[in-house]
Amino acid sequence: MIPYFIHVKLLGRRLLLVAALYQICRVLFFILNASSFPTITIYEFIGGLRFDFSTIAYTNLIVILAHVIPGNFKNYRLYQKILKGFYFIINAIFITTNFVDMEYYKFTGKRSSYSLITAKGMENEIPGLVLSFMIEFWYIIVLLAVVLFFFWKSIPNVKQSKEQVEYSLKNITLSTLSFIAILGLSILIGRGGTQRKPLRRVDAIHYGSAQTSALILNTPFSIIKTLSKKEDLAVPTYFTSEELSKHFNPVKKFSSTTPFNKKNVVVLILESFGNENIGKKRNHKSYTPFLDSLITQSLFFKNGFANGRLSIDAVPSILSSIPSLMDNNFIQSTYAFNKIKGLPRILKEQGYSTSFFHGAFNGSQNFDQYAKISGFDAYYGKNEYPYEGGEDGRWGIFDEEFMQYFGEELTNFNPPFFTTLFTISSHNPYIIPEKYKNKFPKGTTKIHETIGYSDYALQKFFEFAKTQKWYDNTLFVLSADHTSAGGKGFYNTSLGKLSIPILFFDPSNDQLKGISEKNFQQIDILPSILEYLNYQGEILTFGNKLSDDNRMIACYQNNAYHFVKNDYYLIFDGNKTLGYYNWKKDRNQEHDLAEVRVQERLHFETEAKAYIQSFNSRVVNDQLIPD
Repeated sequence: MIPYFIHVKLLGRRLLLVAALYQICRVLFFILNASSFPTITIYEFIGGLRFDFSTIAYTNLIVILAHVIPGNFKNYRLYQKILKGFYFIINAIFITTNFVDMEYYKFTGKRSSYSLITAKGMENEIPGLVLSFMIEFWYIIVLLAVVLFFFWKSIPNVKQSKEQVEYSLKNITLSTLSFIAILGLSILIGRGGTQRKPLRRVDAIHYGSAQTSALILNTPFSIIKTLSKKEDLAVPTYFTSEELSKHFNPVKKFSSTTPFNKKNVVVLILESFGNENIGKKRNHKSYTPFLDSLITQSLFFKNGFANGRLSIDAVPSILSSIPSLMDNNFIQSTYAFNKIKGLPRILKEQGYSTSFFHGAFNGSQNFDQYAKISGFDAYYGKNEYPYEGGEDGRWGIFDEEFMQYFGEELTNFNPPFFTTLFTISSHNPYIIPEKYKNKFPKGTTKIHETIGYSDYALQKFFEFAKTQKWYDNTLFVLSADHTSAGGKGFYNTSLGKLSIPILFFDPSNDQLKGISEKNFQQIDILPSILEYLNYQGEILTFGNKLSDDNRMIACYQNNAYHFVKNDYYLIFDGNKTLGYYNWKKDRNQEHDLAEVRVQERLHFETEAKAYIQSFNSRVVNDQLIPD
């Protein structure tokens, strides 16, 4: 064998070893998240190889060049030792990201992107959280150590020789041509083939369903594809501007014959209070007895939906009516400084004082930055909390203490006021005060005890609020930020993972009660509050007013758009439908109706396209206020 091809063969063996490790990671990912993938086939694992090969070609490009570049220097022991070490380190780093997602997926429902891995906006929390996560998920560390040990021990070696090989013209020609061919093949594999566009995350749908796309993908591929800060938010051209306004117009006009009602407005965003966690469960006491009782006194939206899967998605959705319709979080994207006119600015024009409360470290998830950009007068985080104690040692101030502080501050505000509180205790690592250990039901997952604690803190806040003068003149709006891990049945489907409680409560209005069957989402909260207050004027909202009947729910997850209208649920990749279901009759999404209700589906697609084009165009062109 020509000495040059010994190194080519070595490269092939080493890359195949990495490919095998990626499949091992996929198997472990499936085992640890099996409940999220109730129906899979061998095609998910076969299709995953395409994404693995692409990732390996990208991340090992230097390794590939170092193995196949012509020259005798490759035969030296020191060169091979350095090359082996570099090969191990670079691949160990990317393999480790796969292990991170084996647990992180339970909370996000998708493979991590660049922004999630870098934890932008979470810098203050990371030092305190890393140790607790390592302790809680110790088995991930053990599995990673075992895999990396196996990796190191399995790396193929080459017999070294300092003998200089005299290359003939034939050998030099073969080596050079092989080098060019291998480099070209690596680039081709990296882009995923000869198709027009390089391999994308959404292409995972060709090997499974939207539900299984996270299994088909790998985390390094997702990170690589989201390195761009804008994350490829392009403006489609489905319609001309004239056609677009006919299909969807986010500018809505409010008119009322009744004067504006300057009620105080309090928006409570409850960490991880998904619908899977509220109400009485089979064989278990309710984890949320207070919220359950409040629902009976409120207008409760039975079919409530989040517009994203993360806390950082919920804030712009609820406060500015901006859904999560791109890979990156709006708050962390290059569009975060777009001009927006959400509830803080709209209500400030009506004479309201405005404030945002979050018990975590200041800077957490960039909420303080967003509060400033969106027009809040003041931000109250852990740094502003004036009392000693109350810290959970990880995120910030326990909910009970911070919500009591919140209530006290509201009493000091001059009405009318608009304020938002984001709770924190029902978040991993799920810590509650020692004095409440064993007070709340343990439930079936770790979050349930902290859900019970946060519900108790909510009760204590309302007990205090009822004693204050501002209470009877206040509209309370409660919404979960997103669902939690561990949902069963419907709550484990792509749509069920968006199912959250949303309610409006006005202690002075006995008519604002009942259970609404309307589909209602976080971005509907802003226009619905304004309608309730008899607001007059124009706003830009991607949601619906409370009185609207033509309602469409919108979200982006697992590299696809998800839309709900009436009883039907559309999964759309921007070009074609990936699934179409009657979600009320087919709760587990087992019967795809895309080819059964064709005309209805095509009409739905048209509305979805208009929504996407309008959103992308306005975000990219900084047009998030009325024209």
